Amino acid sequence: MAEHGLCVCELIRLLWALLIPSLFACVVLTALLFFLILGIRLWMQQKRKDRHKSDKSPVVAFFHPYCNAGGGGERVLWCALRALQKRYKHATYVVYTGDTGVTGEQIVEGAYRRFNIKLPGPVKFVFLEKRQLVEASVYPYFTLLGQSLGSIVLGWEALIKCVPDIYIDSMGYAFTLPLFKYLGACQVGSYVHYPTISTDMLSVVRDRNPRFNNSAFISRNPILSNCKLLYYFMFAFLYGLVGSCSDVIMVNSTWTQNHILALWRCGPRTSIVYPPCDVQTFLDIQLEEDEKKNHHSIVSIGQFRPEKDHSLQIRAFRKLLDKKTAEEQADLKLILIGGCRNHEDEERVTRLRDLCEKLGVGDKVEFKINIPFEELKRHLAEATIGLHTMWNEHFGIGVVECMAAGTVILAHNSGGPKLDIVVPYDGGVTGFLADDEDSYAKAVNIILSYSPEKRLDIRRNARHSVGRFSDQEFERSFLAAVEPLMLTENR
Repeated sequence: MAEHGLCVCELIRLLWALLIPSLFACVVLTALLFFLILGIRLWMQQKRKDRHKSDKSPVVAFFHPYCNAGGGGERVLWCALRALQKRYKHATYVVYTGDTGVTGEQIVEGAYRRFNIKLPGPVKFVFLEKRQLVEASVYPYFTLLGQSLGSIVLGWEALIKCVPDIYIDSMGYAFTLPLFKYLGACQVGSYVHYPTISTDMLSVVRDRNPRFNNSAFISRNPILSNCKLLYYFMFAFLYGLVGSCSDVIMVNSTWTQNHILALWRCGPRTSIVYPPCDVQTFLDIQLEEDEKKNHHSIVSIGQFRPEKDHSLQIRAFRKLLDKKTAEEQADLKLILIGGCRNHEDEERVTRLRDLCEKLGVGDKVEFKINIPFEELKRHLAEATIGLHTMWNEHFGIGVVECMAAGTVILAHNSGGPKLDIVVPYDGGVTGFLADDEDSYAKAVNIILSYSPEKRLDIRRNARHSVGRFSDQEFERSFLAAVEPLMLTENR
């Protein structure tokens, strides 16, 4: 017994002897880290001062590693740049990009060709060599963490190549925000298209629901599910810390705002700025009653990605046909319009075609892949219903385009479509919502049962409502949101 007590006393003495050196080591390491950060910050400030000697105009930099792409995020970038250049002509504008295979002139020409956006002033491009570090394919496991850590390295490359006065992350790389705020001493803003992690993602893992971002083999295993849930909670905590560094936070929808407020907890600095949609192009389509139509087409617009859930559209269409007579079935067809980015998307389309054959609707479903824009407009002009089935889509530009084109929209009862887009306008209906095969089939049946006059009223309401998502509204909201950044820099 005495021997046991002696062992305990010796253990306590050993721990006490280690405590003081450990505390000392922590203090030394903390001090070294502090002076390292201070030294880097002073170095960055000196680089900024050296630049101001030759050019006193403030530098506004956008972090957009894929600026030469043609998606909705890139449209936000170019519309934002155009708005700032018109309002703040004295500033210098920079875009950090990883598109090293093209020149700056080609990038600007591409923006004009894709979006019909012509910038009133010049833009400087800072080309980054380490963009592969933010590619999802590099991290088969712990993808969120890997991409986020990779973005820190990419952000560091951007910072040492150009120290801006105002930094705006326009692609959702929140882990770059502390770099530019604390090391670069910049005013920092962010435009969030989609939270890197959301409370919905946590719920999916907690409830062990298999989805495209929660593999079935994980959802079936309680141990793996709990490990993934712990990983998600830790990542969400870090995501909230880095996101809260932003001085100005813009989000693209009410759904995104709710998640960002829950994670970043920066209510007074957060505002909704709806993304700019090219609604005018679709508003040019003449709106007429569809009573003369001898058939009704249901059109879906969206890339062939797993989260778009095209299989739900096909299964719902099969259930709709089951409710119809042979004569009524002959008047219906489903048209799936979308882009294939790679071989995986092409394989996905093949599986969808197989599903159509299995359900006996192969002759009623058409696939239109990577079609020209004018052909897309023609299909929308001829369509009766616009279809959308993505769960928790953060906004839904395709939904807006269908409404502007004059279709009766049927969207998923979640995310941006539910909270921002398919909502009553001046007391009138603008579209319909559903969430499973039965409710989609029922909603289509109801829409087709309406008189052409009633459908026309819904289409008109929808068209009038999409003015909220125009380029002009985006510019007004964006400039109001970033004004604190610009005014701080001008003082």
